[in-house]
Amino acid sequence: MYRQGDILIVPVAEEEVPRQLPVASRDARGRLVLALGEATGHAHAIPGPGTLLTGRRGEFLHLPAGGRLVHEEHDPISLPSGWFRVLRQREYVPGDYQRFVAD
Repeated sequence: MYRQGDILIVPVAEEEVPRQLPVASRDARGRLVLALGEATGHAHAIPGPGTLLTGRRGEFLHLPAGGRLVHEEHDPISLPSGWFRVLRQREYVPGDYQRFVAD
């Protein structure tokens, strides 16, 4: 497992990745953005090769040659090649239990 701020990246077997999920597009800087900080505008992102699949069943990241997770306020994290599930930390707020942690 890998954690950077409010992002958790968990290795998964390819068989666990749902099929038919749409491929996320890259941002204007060519990065795969896993989460955009609401408070600062900074992003948890993968600047190199890879694919991010997103949908109602979650987010899955494929890094065929490994990669780096970067963020302006955190140290970069090197990731090995493989498939990963991307999870965002949530916080409990009465009446809004699904709220993501603001970074």
